Amino acid sequence: MEHRVVSLRLPVPAQDVLLALFITVMQVQGTMVRNVGEVVQRPLTDLGNLGYVLLIVSGVVIAVRRRWPVPVFVAAALASLVYYTLDFPDGPGWLGLFVALYTLAAYGDGRRSLVIAGVGTTVLAIGWLIAADDIEPRAAIGWVFFRIGASVMSAALGESVRSRQVIAAEAQERAELAERTREEEARARVDAERLRIAREVHDTVAHAIAIINVQSGVTAHVLDKRPEVAREALRAIEQTSSRALREMRAILGVLRDDGGDDDGRGPYPGLGQIDELAAKARKAGLDIKLEETSPVAPLPSAVGSAAYRIVQESITNVVRHVGPTRVTVALNPGIEALEIRVTDEGRRTAPVHDSADPYLPAPHPISGGSSAKPGCGIVGMRERCQLLGGELDAGPISGGGFEVRARLPLAPTGSRL
Repeated sequence: MEHRVVSLRLPVPAQDVLLALFITVMQVQGTMVRNVGEVVQRPLTDLGNLGYVLLIVSGVVIAVRRRWPVPVFVAAALASLVYYTLDFPDGPGWLGLFVALYTLAAYGDGRRSLVIAGVGTTVLAIGWLIAADDIEPRAAIGWVFFRIGASVMSAALGESVRSRQVIAAEAQERAELAERTREEEARARVDAERLRIAREVHDTVAHAIAIINVQSGVTAHVLDKRPEVAREALRAIEQTSSRALREMRAILGVLRDDGGDDDGRGPYPGLGQIDELAAKARKAGLDIKLEETSPVAPLPSAVGSAAYRIVQESITNVVRHVGPTRVTVALNPGIEALEIRVTDEGRRTAPVHDSADPYLPAPHPISGGSSAKPGCGIVGMRERCQLLGGELDAGPISGGGFEVRARLPLAPTGSRL
């Protein structure tokens, strides 16, 4: 059985009403008891029971102290000033005033409330001291200084409570802001990861489709005349598509990785697979020349993966837009950065057929020639470089052809790929 916790705390308005009734009773009853049997200058019943009225008013107004702190303080201060100026008997008639001062400082707006409390306390102190000028016995003037000191302490206590509330509210706001910032950063990381996965899928599929497209064209041309060449082309298609599927499984497997076994997923390709990439490009009709320099230190995985994708996308653009031509891939790992250069000689004016494959089809022309403008993957390659804090330039070169130049810092300053 479910047990519910019942709160016995009264609503705030009800609490203030009870406090006002308590203060009113204490002021009236306390003043009457204190002056029993003593001769006073002016009894509470004088001037039409004005003494009782002033004590009751300064107590009752406390019921609305949180809603109107300034008017409540003004009413209590005027009632106290009039009460002691008319020489009504002394007693605990200052309880309502002290509560009003505390409320003004605690629930006010800070500086303005303190100014009002300071001015009001100063006026009260002057009025009380003037009213007590002829007080007898003179030792009784100590109660005047008590009222002044208690008024200052009430305002100081209220300001202390208000300051703590402001500090707590600011701390809560900072905590909420930090929580929102963490959520926004988490969403940004998710978006960046989705973009990275989409880029990996694009590079893998685009390269595989370009190779398959060329090899399928070869197969169509030599199927009847040279079956052995067609068989080699079909085998290249099979190998290319199989590798593309494996890479896509490794990439997309990240989306459903539950922290268990990797289900055969391998690491992302890096510079170690450049030779294999070049071999596939040669089967597509490119004359690939690799110029590699041994790195002075092991390359970070993010740099190696980005370098592989840049070379892959550059070769893909050549296969797709230029066709059979000579391509030079230069990799120069330095102390601070890896420099990449992929250069092609451009489309040949008259297709030069390989002696082993005289039936290789000429590439499909594109408007304007590929050497005049970059391929569609240049934007993705540039984004990869920027994510690692590197830079990439691509454009036609003199004498025809096209060149992609990239520089990847070995200590990436951007986001991890």
